[in-house]
Amino acid sequence: MEQISESSRRDSADATSSSSADGRIGGEGNGEAMARGLSAMLESVIKEFDSKSIDTLSSQDKLSGSLDRLVQELDQLLENAPLPFIVQHASRISSVKQRVSSMNLVLKSIQRRIDNIDHMLSANNIQGNKTASDTT
Repeated sequence: MEQISESSRRDSADATSSSSADGRIGGEGNGEAMARGLSAMLESVIKEFDSKSIDTLSSQDKLSGSLDRLVQELDQLLENAPLPFIVQHASRISSVKQRVSSMNLVLKSIQRRIDNIDHMLSANNIQGNKTASDTT
């Protein structure tokens, strides 16, 4: 995975270098090229984080489902044999379930933030392309 992101970064840097070598000497042309290069690099990084966070959310959902099933089984076991040992483990599992649920909420919040950043970068990239085409 790290090699892919490194090659994406190199491609972005190459795009920036080739864009800035298009014959314009003024600072504005170079600034636009740098902005496009940075935008492309950030976009690839955000997409990588987005993919990993989706995988993590999926894993957390599976874990949450397994914990729910386990808690139900323990509840049935507690009804049949309320031993202090079983009660102790049931409370531990319930605690873990609460922590996983809390972590899921945090991950979903992070996912929303990453999506918002991605949308803002996309909007800026589109706006930058329109501005560049209007000036030419």
